[in-house]
Amino acid sequence: MEEVKNHLARNLIIGGIVFIISLMLIIPPYKVWSAHLHGQAEFKKAEQNRRIVVLEAEAKKEAAKLLGEAEVARAAGLAEANHIVGNSLGGPDNYIKYLWIQQIDKVAGQIIYVPTEAGLPILEAGKRK
Repeated sequence: MEEVKNHLARNLIIGGIVFIISLMLIIPPYKVWSAHLHGQAEFKKAEQNRRIVVLEAEAKKEAAKLLGEAEVARAAGLAEANHIVGNSLGGPDNYIKYLWIQQIDKVAGQIIYVPTEAGLPILEAGKRK
């Protein structure tokens, strides 16, 4: 019986030593492999984030281009409308007078300086009470 206990204890000690040596041989390569996988995952994540930033920048560029084209089209339409209305009123001077008359309704109750022939406004003669 004593011999069986000694044999079992010796086997446990040898098994423990083999287990520890196995861990010493397996753990360092596992850490390298694990770090490599972690690095690959981080690289893929950074690459995806870069792609997202590039796509967002391209979308902003396209939006700015389209907004610019819309502004040019609006300005061309406004210029053509001004030309048509100006010619129908007898020229640019009459068109400016027409626009001035249209603005009078919007400034009710305010002081309006009317330009004279010399282009100078007639100033108030006295202060209002």
